[in-house]
Amino acid sequence: MSTASAWSVALNGLDGAMVEVEVAEGGGLPRTVLVGLPDAALSQAKERVRAAVTGAELPWPSGLVTINLSPANLPKTGTHYDLAIATAALAAIDKVPRDAARNHVCLGELGLDGRLRRVPGILPALLTAARSGFDKVIVPASQEAEAALVPGLTVWAIGHLKDLVAVLNGEPPLGGWEAPAEEDASPGQRPTLDFRDVRGHLDGRWAMEVAAAGRHHVFLHGAPGVGKTMLAARLTSILPSLDGEEAVEVSALHSLAGMDLSQGLLTEPPYVDPHHSSSPASIIGGGVRLVRPGSISLAHRGVLFLDEAPEFGARILDALRTPLESGWVTIGRAAIQVRYPARFQLVLAANPCPCGFHGVAGRECRCSSTAVRRYQERLSGPVMDRIDIRHHMLPQSRSFLESALEQSESSVEIAARVLQARDRQAQRLRNTPWRTNGEVAGPWLRSQLPLPKDLTPLERALNRGLLSARGVDKVLRLAWTIADLAEEDQISAASLRVAMQLRQGAFQEAA
Repeated sequence: MSTASAWSVALNGLDGAMVEVEVAEGGGLPRTVLVGLPDAALSQAKERVRAAVTGAELPWPSGLVTINLSPANLPKTGTHYDLAIATAALAAIDKVPRDAARNHVCLGELGLDGRLRRVPGILPALLTAARSGFDKVIVPASQEAEAALVPGLTVWAIGHLKDLVAVLNGEPPLGGWEAPAEEDASPGQRPTLDFRDVRGHLDGRWAMEVAAAGRHHVFLHGAPGVGKTMLAARLTSILPSLDGEEAVEVSALHSLAGMDLSQGLLTEPPYVDPHHSSSPASIIGGGVRLVRPGSISLAHRGVLFLDEAPEFGARILDALRTPLESGWVTIGRAAIQVRYPARFQLVLAANPCPCGFHGVAGRECRCSSTAVRRYQERLSGPVMDRIDIRHHMLPQSRSFLESALEQSESSVEIAARVLQARDRQAQRLRNTPWRTNGEVAGPWLRSQLPLPKDLTPLERALNRGLLSARGVDKVLRLAWTIADLAEEDQISAASLRVAMQLRQGAFQEAA
């Protein structure tokens, strides 16, 4: 019996584990057996890989072929094991050196003609390989740029199984292969949006600046066309760029979702705006056979915008509760549990009623009082209590026409103040797990930072039921952000009043 092995990676969320792909040839009637807890797509790899090897005019072992994925008790999903299986099978019949096969991590899906197709998760898989001490990897040619983002690795990018044989035998890849037709995985470029385009809405612009400075969640409430989406879509333009650690983490999540990283790491905060008809799995994450990150994880370190928020299902909105507090989402299945980071900045937008004109001056609302109440109650109290800023947007008046030709502040100017406020927070929160005011835990906030001298407004709102205990912490976090923007070292009475107005404004206007 002849044996050989190669290496691949099993991914569980962003965490990975090295998998040794062992192939034993001989000892029985010609057939192929795959063991090691594979899923359905991986179970079909034995037929797919055998057809690919013969399609590339390479020999396949003639006897009994046993393929073992070790450790055998670790669930394994996906098609990226194809290349490692083919490598070990060719090494078992001495078509490639066994030592060379064992020293490489191989990732890629095979077509029936031997060409390699791109696979999701290259970046987190290679980060796992590098941490495990491997320094040689083989990936599909279309993902060479993504693989090169991991330092310390020798990357061989191949387009065909014949390239694999050449590389493992110490020769350069043959090249010249036509890439297989694949779905475009590029995320697409958002148009450049700037706050300079916003006319009027000085209070709305200020609310978004505070939200960006402290990483606070926002609820925008107002009639259709008043400018809710316009403000939300420009929030990322005033957020600081991602640092090195954040860029790797965000890029790894997008790699798992199958997005193209050929242009390098994602260094700008992502902006995700799913449609209200999206399924819970697409927003929260999940899947039937393969668990993938959802919109809340793809918005990690960026902005998740839910336009027409009451139109989203109650199951989706209520599922946001835990991620809003913890910054993580855990997805459980019968055989596996996956944990993804989801520290996003939530922006909700809603009309006052189904027709959009309840309480709007000069417009007639066609909705019954019952329909208005049911519509507003779709945003549950527990979800709304986790929102820091509630801003009611009023229609523009004559002043809008008068200021239409005036030049508004650009995103660059606002971003400079936001960055300065973030620097003050980083200094104050050094040696803590938090980076911004919006993340600070309530007990630490109340015990380690100086409180305002006069807490009467907070006590009055708490006694009247206008604020919950969580709401008090939200107001204090907002007050610290406002103080940071004003370059103050403690919360003033004015900062506290503004924070309470930002926290309660939309509720009071909409009531």
